[in-house]
Amino acid sequence: MSEFEGKVVVITGAGGGLGKSHALEFAKRGAKIVVNDLGGSGDGTGASDMADLVVKEITKGGGQAIANKASVATMDGAQSIIDDAINAYGTIDILVNNAGILRDKSFKNMDMKDWDLVMDVHLNGSAYVTKAAWPIMYENNYGRIVFTSSTSGVFGNFGQANYGAAKMGMLGMMNVLAIEGLSKNIKVNCLAPAAETRLIGMIPGIEVNPDDPDPMRHPKLVTPVVLLMSSKDAPTGQTFHAGNGRFSRSAVFVNQALEFGADVSYEDLLDKKDQLIDMSNSEEMSGLIRVMQRAKS
Repeated sequence: MSEFEGKVVVITGAGGGLGKSHALEFAKRGAKIVVNDLGGSGDGTGASDMADLVVKEITKGGGQAIANKASVATMDGAQSIIDDAINAYGTIDILVNNAGILRDKSFKNMDMKDWDLVMDVHLNGSAYVTKAAWPIMYENNYGRIVFTSSTSGVFGNFGQANYGAAKMGMLGMMNVLAIEGLSKNIKVNCLAPAAETRLIGMIPGIEVNPDDPDPMRHPKLVTPVVLLMSSKDAPTGQTFHAGNGRFSRSAVFVNQALEFGADVSYEDLLDKKDQLIDMSNSEEMSGLIRVMQRAKS
């Protein structure tokens, strides 16, 4: 029997692409799925019945699923997603924050309304849904949360200041919640995926067919690491990259600090500039690592 048998899994933005792939795989393994999707276009406009179609596919295969068509970008909408999970299945075990849109422009040409909208869907939306689920997981002494970040946030990408800022913000949220969830067996991780989806197809110069993706760019090649982050023995506070049949992890590294006295000057620092920039003797570091180190001492 699969370890996900009977688990209640909420997946936002699950009407297509990555979210749909995750939903189908969890359902195949016996999980009960809440398929959330407003059904809008890649830029966030409009609405449709995408969530219903995924639910139909799951139930036709013998699985259990319900649809929710609320927007994650409002607190009421986010709360309704978790409320539907509770009303239908009694609890929530796993939350995959996957909903997203694109409004790409170079920062010079970006309308700040597009900044706000992207932040509302990606960062605020992930926070709203997580906030609604958190008390239940806290009470249950069990929870698994995945934030869908991006290499655009972790490493940067031209024309995506809004998207990149929102996606990097998820790493900050993960870093804190991984610490706050330690005592309650709530594991929180980030995903940076690569796949042919309709969002990718909105980027100028990139052609994709989300209905028939390249086999090596299929969203299902990302899903295995989502299951790993959602498993009983999941890690916490980590960022995983997945796509094209490859998986890796990235992390923050800090080099050895330069020690100066209270009378340090700009000239002192300038003299040690190369040493300051050098990362050859750096080590991985995060708030979670520091907390665990203190616990051992």
